[in-house]
Amino acid sequence: MPGRIAVSEQAAAVWRTATLVEIRRETPHAATFRLAVPGWAGHLPGQHLMLRLTAPDGYVAQRHYSIASAPDHSGHIELTLDHVPDGEVSGWFHTIARPGDTVEVRGPLSGFFAWPGDRPALLVGAGSGIVPLMSMARHHRRRGLTVPLRMLVSARSPEELIYASELGEESTPVFTRRAPNGAPVGRMAAAHVAPLLAEQPPGGWEAYVCGSNGFAEHASRLLVAAGQPVDRIRIERFG
Repeated sequence: MPGRIAVSEQAAAVWRTATLVEIRRETPHAATFRLAVPGWAGHLPGQHLMLRLTAPDGYVAQRHYSIASAPDHSGHIELTLDHVPDGEVSGWFHTIARPGDTVEVRGPLSGFFAWPGDRPALLVGAGSGIVPLMSMARHHRRRGLTVPLRMLVSARSPEELIYASELGEESTPVFTRRAPNGAPVGRMAAAHVAPLLAEQPPGGWEAYVCGSNGFAEHASRLLVAAGQPVDRIRIERFG
């Protein structure tokens, strides 16, 4: 049974100065920030990092953020951040940060939620919980992997669906507040999960769930009720 993937403690312990090189708007409340990180050791899809901001008066704020980009050798990584009300770090990124600004990053971190592309992956996320899952989907496409991958993602409306233009046939969106004409509106339900569990690949799915505490609990229960083994559900929570 696949388990936790070993993470280099030496690489994860080093703070590196990262330079912001690009900002891309994803939704009215989310944007992607591309960082150049000299000496970045590389990451696996699903991993995250620690980011540190230091104010001129010495005040320090640190946050964990999932890595959105697929692994490559460019020396760049991407983070997609929601603009959280009163958020110190996300507020800085969304209202003050400009290309050329620097931050500190440490990582990559976590071998539990990482997906190396060697097993069928069933990805379930809501809101910004799609971020580490998109790293997996991008890796799958970039490497031309043939191992099955499916993604079920929830958003309030089409305008708030992060990476909407990138989602392909492997992805099923669910809209909780407003949907495109003809599409149902409502919370993720058994009817969304059951068809994915019905098409079991050889060896079964490894499920990756990412979202708020409430969503993670709800989605995990749906998966278990549909037949997914509890010990093959990996959860990343926020909030």
